[in-house]
Amino acid sequence: MRIGILGTRGIPNHYGGFEQWAEHLSQGLVKRGCEVFVYNSHNHPYQEKTWKGVNIIHKYDPEYKVGTTGQFIYDLNCILDSRKRNFDVILQLGFTSSSIWGWLQPRKNTFVVTNMDGIEWVREKFSKPVQNFLKYAEKLAVRFSDCLIADSPVIEDYYNTNYSKAVEYISYGTEIFDNEDSSKIESFNVNPYNYNLLIARLEPENNIETIIKGVLKSNTTYPLLVVGNPKIPHGKYLFEKYSEEEKIRFVGSIYDLEILDNLRFFSNVYFHGHSVGGTNPSLLEAMSSSARILAHDNPYNRSVLDNNGNFFSSSEQISNLLNEAKNKENYSEYLQKNLQRINDVFLTENVIQQYYTLFKKNTKFYNEVVKS
Repeated sequence: MRIGILGTRGIPNHYGGFEQWAEHLSQGLVKRGCEVFVYNSHNHPYQEKTWKGVNIIHKYDPEYKVGTTGQFIYDLNCILDSRKRNFDVILQLGFTSSSIWGWLQPRKNTFVVTNMDGIEWVREKFSKPVQNFLKYAEKLAVRFSDCLIADSPVIEDYYNTNYSKAVEYISYGTEIFDNEDSSKIESFNVNPYNYNLLIARLEPENNIETIIKGVLKSNTTYPLLVVGNPKIPHGKYLFEKYSEEEKIRFVGSIYDLEILDNLRFFSNVYFHGHSVGGTNPSLLEAMSSSARILAHDNPYNRSVLDNNGNFFSSSEQISNLLNEAKNKENYSEYLQKNLQRINDVFLTENVIQQYYTLFKKNTKFYNEVVKS
């Protein structure tokens, strides 16, 4: 099968969750004998034409010049290029800036699949006009896709309720982390289990400020390491307001998974503030790293954790939980349950196999070659 993966800034990951998953999925599909192409921004740090057996297609992306509008142009360039590639499958990761070009997607003998991510139009960072546009974009994505992928049962229910379109529940995946090395955290000037951790894009819907306020209200003396880009608009606001606080340390973006996993493993509490979206890859990675998790209380996070964590809705709740005398070692039972849940539900190889099975059952390649 020839498979094109669109909708990310590219691999290897230098941005976020979709890019991280594109790394894992593309490699897994190559191992299954597929010819995989991932579209990268023209100015992506990685400029080679292949990466670990995956073909890389660089297309012009003017986002760095014109802001968000550039994402629409980049997606258009990727879609136009895909029309020339004779793909059996096109996997579109997200739809917010691509679905308006959906009518240009190659249709003949191409199975078009869209991972719908979260319910985008409810995100707090968007104004009312933008939310209305995203509702419209959602409808276009449904219209121009042969199949939708929902990465959470909550998202699956939403699309089944609101649209007449095939929906497949396929989560993200991760690996069990078992390579702990405390030397990986030495550069952060912290000791094992004597710091708290937050890893997220610094956006309003990720409840960064609520978490920071909760830490500041609490009696804990442990610093909070904030991993994320402080140069985006909300990140700038948070940095300017809280960077002088002794307990708050902004450490910038980190994409080295080995460092991130060790930071999670050796943290006392890992905060997961995401409130919108489905199954977030960073939450799975926290579970697989045996982190004690304090997550925002919403159906998405509860469906992933299955109550094997603590939950918050306010800074006061965070403060109260941090003031408890218990440390990470008191939570060994639910840490083990999280590892078991990764093995049973969210293991990378199993999730990749679900994608592969979906693709091969719905392509001309499978129907004409495999069945014969």
